[in-house]
Amino acid sequence: MGTNMSFANKRILVVDDEEAITELVSTAARFAGFDVLTAASGLEALELCRSFLPHLVVLDIMMPGTDGFEVLRALRGRGDLVPIIFLTARDEHTAKLKGLSSGADDYVTKPFSLEELMARIRAVLRRSVSLDGNATGRYQVADLTLDENAYEVHRGGRLITLSPTEFRLLRFLMMNAGRALSRDQILDHVWHSDYFGQGSIVETYISYLRKKIDEDAEPLIQTVRGYGYTIRPASG
Repeated sequence: MGTNMSFANKRILVVDDEEAITELVSTAARFAGFDVLTAASGLEALELCRSFLPHLVVLDIMMPGTDGFEVLRALRGRGDLVPIIFLTARDEHTAKLKGLSSGADDYVTKPFSLEELMARIRAVLRRSVSLDGNATGRYQVADLTLDENAYEVHRGGRLITLSPTEFRLLRFLMMNAGRALSRDQILDHVWHSDYFGQGSIVETYISYLRKKIDEDAEPLIQTVRGYGYTIRPASG
């Protein structure tokens, strides 16, 4: 398949109200090794961005109801910085400028070449990988660092020993730093739904992590009341 290993397990959300387009793009993306979901409306896309946590969204602009520009504004408004590639029949120069100035990462017009679209997806992901540290397996929030390759966690230079489950939980939080994660999302991605409906296990392990990560330091693991958790500096 020619899958780039740095993109293994990357999740892509394809949003278009034309089923033929979503089928075409999602098939090509799956063939390239990506994990793919599709949405047929802007509202469905916003919901899936919360649950699926895509690494990239291919987003149509001209959709009935909530259009692509509104989806982008809503995502950025709630602090979701997921990379966006607009895929649209609108090729006017002003539409391109509006899309890119609104926070999109790229803009592809219909009709399009699948090879070009996949190349653009890889290019955008490559840029985001270099920015968030995934290429080296390192994540950092304030003075907390996690190194996947060394399987080590440090806070302010202090080595912190974690169990495998604690390590997976912290990694998931740090991969999505600043994003509110629901208890069900955490269960699905850390425990793979083996404990679905048992949100208390998330609370238990969050408590374990806090004792190890936040003890005698600025608290980084924050509770999102009535929803779940996030990791970020208390001041941020």
